[in-house]
Amino acid sequence: MAETSNYKVPFRRRREQKTDYEQRLKLVKSGKPRAVVRTSNQHTRAHLAHYNKDGDENEAQTLSKELKEYGWEHNTGNLPAAYLTGYLAAKKADSEEAILDIGLREQKTGGRIFAAVKGMRDAGLEVPAGEKVFPEEGRIRGEHIEEMKEDSNITENFEEVKENIEGDY
Repeated sequence: MAETSNYKVPFRRRREQKTDYEQRLKLVKSGKPRAVVRTSNQHTRAHLAHYNKDGDENEAQTLSKELKEYGWEHNTGNLPAAYLTGYLAAKKADSEEAILDIGLREQKTGGRIFAAVKGMRDAGLEVPAGEKVFPEEGRIRGEHIEEMKEDSNITENFEEVKENIEGDY
């Protein structure tokens, strides 16, 4: 009969399926800041995180809700808002390169996560990602939304907000 159990209880965040520690260790060992992108139904969050033994430190944090301060008049949970959130986060950051951290999210080609990464890259932050994963340029500007809503001015508002962000940084 066995004297001890071979079963090890996983860490709490792993049990709750919130953190993949194996993936996180690989990202932290790279020594580069992590470009963290998280999405919800209403918002997109992007920030640059630096590893610190006592807890990660965020360099530049942006929530898509902040886009309203720059004149954004539309939903903050769509593709153009995700792009602008990534663009704003990269403009706030001092780092020149980062590696992408999407956590346990599924990698969907052309999705909001990669729209935010495209925004970061367009703002001058070097984030490695293949060109095929980014959404089409028209979708980033919101042309697909404008086709569905005839009275929408989302492409004009997109350019206006991008210029406002460019003016502040």
